[in-house]
Amino acid sequence: MSLTLTTTEQGPGWPRWRRALYYHAAFYRQTWRASVISAFLFPILYLTSMGLGVGKLVNAHTGTVAGLSYLQFIAPALLAVAAMQLGENEAMWPVLGAVKWVRTYHAAVATPLEPEDVVTGKVAWVGIRLFMTGVVYAAIIAVFGAVVSWWGILLPLVAVLTGLAFVTPLMAYSLTLESDTSFTMIYRFLIVPMFLFSATFYPVSVYPPQLRWIVELMPLYHGVALARASAYGTGQLLAIVFHVVVLGSLVVVGLVLSRRNMRRRLVS
Repeated sequence: MSLTLTTTEQGPGWPRWRRALYYHAAFYRQTWRASVISAFLFPILYLTSMGLGVGKLVNAHTGTVAGLSYLQFIAPALLAVAAMQLGENEAMWPVLGAVKWVRTYHAAVATPLEPEDVVTGKVAWVGIRLFMTGVVYAAIIAVFGAVVSWWGILLPLVAVLTGLAFVTPLMAYSLTLESDTSFTMIYRFLIVPMFLFSATFYPVSVYPPQLRWIVELMPLYHGVALARASAYGTGQLLAIVFHVVVLGSLVVVGLVLSRRNMRRRLVS
């Protein structure tokens, strides 16, 4: 099957970037089975091992964590982690490959698509993937009894915002590279530490005050906090707005830089 980023006759006002979105959707149609299996399997394994396994030990010794069972405490955080992992996976090797090795993006701008359309289509497609992943995770953690508020219906949107806060900055960075050497460093020294220390497995209050501010700088921390606020229906309004503003700012700044870097990479 030929997968090309071409445009066809469109109605007035229809954005060109939809063609880039269609390309990613057509490609995903050939590979969706593996990702769907992992999307259902990973949350079940995580919740069974950490929530039920480790959680039984935690509950036996402490009773509750922040007034919740350990399963209820970590389940929303794992949704934010999944969004981060999907985002960083989509924004590093696939993007560098498309401009350096496979040169898919070069083919795209040989059509009426502009570099900015390629970026917007890619980000829109990842946003759709994040929403679908969020729906699956939210449904599974609800079955496990970890969603205790109707605000839990916002969990897929939290997944989108959290994931895109990683996608756009990392995409902007990937568009400046000639080699993937630094990707392993990003994973080891940024992604993994955020996974371990962003209050995913224990409350941020366990850190001493001189270290807590470092945790609160991590993007994943804000995604975790929003996911818990949605699942529990709790949290102060100002704090929730602050988390949204931090993640939204990362998305916007990353998108602007990605569009600029894509044009520089493909046109200049």
